Amino acid sequence: MKDFNINIGKKLKALRLNKGYSLAKLEEITGVSKSMLGQVERGESNPTVKTLWKIAQSLNVTFSFFLSTPGHDVSVISIKKSKALEEDSHYRVYPLIPYDNKKGFELYLIEMEGFKSHDAEPHFSGVEEFVMVNQGVLEIKVNEKNYRVDPGELIHFPADRPHTYSNKSISLLKANVLVYYPLNTY
Repeated sequence: MKDFNINIGKKLKALRLNKGYSLAKLEEITGVSKSMLGQVERGESNPTVKTLWKIAQSLNVTFSFFLSTPGHDVSVISIKKSKALEEDSHYRVYPLIPYDNKKGFELYLIEMEGFKSHDAEPHFSGVEEFVMVNQGVLEIKVNEKNYRVDPGELIHFPADRPHTYSNKSISLLKANVLVYYPLNTY
């Protein structure tokens, strides 16, 4: 996990310096404290999903920007080897395919403990999500309306508005989330 945190920290610091921001300016932009930002940059902290999401949105990069590693022409991706980001130990995000300008999407596996929920921040205008449930029962709230998604089903929705993922079963929820970005978004 230490190498994972160091990778995130290096990318954050390089991006911050490239934009000419001090830690104080980055705190102002993201709403994340300077001390937390400094810990993340030094690889001393494993940021939560919400924290990393705030940082990514504020710096106009994808969430997976911080999680990606150099790729190859052919890749076999092992979820067992993938490092998860956690939110309150009940919601985990495993980055599977990081965002690439040529592809226009990123792919995650999410896991959520029974009867828990996660409020997701809106993406940029035009961004869409495709969520396929593998295990458990997912309820997604979009535009104040709830949608139930069972194993083997997929839901597609505009993700440029607040949305909430809820596990409506006692068992662990597992779902693949593909986030599509319109061309020239990043």
